[in-house]
Amino acid sequence: MLTNEEKRVICYSDAASPTLAHLVTPDTPLEDLNLNWSERDLPERERTKHVHRMHPYLGKFIPQLVEVFLRKYFSPGQTVLDPFVGSGTALVQANELAINSVGYDVSAFNILLCKGKTAHYGLPRLREELLDILARARASLPSDQLQLSPLAPRDPDLPELDHGGSEYLRKWYAPQALRELLTYRYHINRGGYQYQDLLRIVLSRAARSARLTPHFDLDFPKRPQTEEYYCYKHSRMCAPTTDAMKFLERYTVDTIRRIEEYAALRTNAQVSVHHEDSRNANFPPVDGVMTSPPYVGLIDYHEQHAYAYHLLGLTENRHWEIGAASNGSSRRAISDYQKGIAEVFRRAAAAMPKGAPLVVVAGDRHNLYDNIAEMAGVEVEAVLRRHVNRRTGRRATEFYESVFIWRKA
Repeated sequence: MLTNEEKRVICYSDAASPTLAHLVTPDTPLEDLNLNWSERDLPERERTKHVHRMHPYLGKFIPQLVEVFLRKYFSPGQTVLDPFVGSGTALVQANELAINSVGYDVSAFNILLCKGKTAHYGLPRLREELLDILARARASLPSDQLQLSPLAPRDPDLPELDHGGSEYLRKWYAPQALRELLTYRYHINRGGYQYQDLLRIVLSRAARSARLTPHFDLDFPKRPQTEEYYCYKHSRMCAPTTDAMKFLERYTVDTIRRIEEYAALRTNAQVSVHHEDSRNANFPPVDGVMTSPPYVGLIDYHEQHAYAYHLLGLTENRHWEIGAASNGSSRRAISDYQKGIAEVFRRAAAAMPKGAPLVVVAGDRHNLYDNIAEMAGVEVEAVLRRHVNRRTGRRATEFYESVFIWRKA
């Protein structure tokens, strides 16, 4: 086992050997792994296959990268922990490989999304429910029977939106779009539906697209777009979105297809998801960690899905976020980030047998993870640097990220 001072840093060039994820075994040398996939090698449709694109999520790692390290360091029947579960990529891929998984996150929306991706569904019932609520919503819209508005009475099983939440919805949605979203929400708990969480995910995805935002700026729009604008995505003048039903219809069909695709691949491995702060969690016994922690000062994960919190009445715990963008990247923010991340890995290691692996994917531009490993009390086996150059669109950039291979001491 290498010490921190002797750790091995492997930098992959674009000419790395073409090892495919499904061919990786525990005996595959780290030097033989190909982690530098170009857009041609790994197009977006493969990076967002089946349930991985059930709902857009900024800052997730790609499933092929997860698969490589699950195959190398874990075996069917073992249990992997992701203490920063995010959109659930590690859990979805672990299940494909018959590996049990446990995930934790501070975001109520992330937990909703993870459960929606990994739940077992009766496919005929799922299809029936998704199409039924869509038909009910369509049928309700021409009449004034529901008298829905941002302040309309909501289902008693959902928390009431406060005035601030209602103001958010008025601000970010055209009247027709808001009425259509609220109509769909009205029916979620009134149709005897078994898969209500999945219906909420479809509603959230439609709400993301139906906001008064430029088509090219759906991640973190600063202000509502209420006038015609030049669209960099479509290279022409575009008008703001005024309706939501077209998105509800589109994502209903897409969600059914994605879940059916994943159903053909998934196994009976157990998946457990917990809405907790991993700094305080008592993790169950696990055989290792596969995760991608939040980056310091980069993303506010609750703000990323603000529309979902306001529309679904989810409880916000943004004060629990580690490394939130709102905290910046000052010396104090960096110190707090290191302490928080290290505490999570210290707790994770306590739930693992000696020598168990912790695989951590992070963009370490501040060079924080040597110290984090030392604070967490883990041994460094290797550090892999991969060139990320496959992103597309206006956010397309090239950068490096690190894969830290640690072991419980």
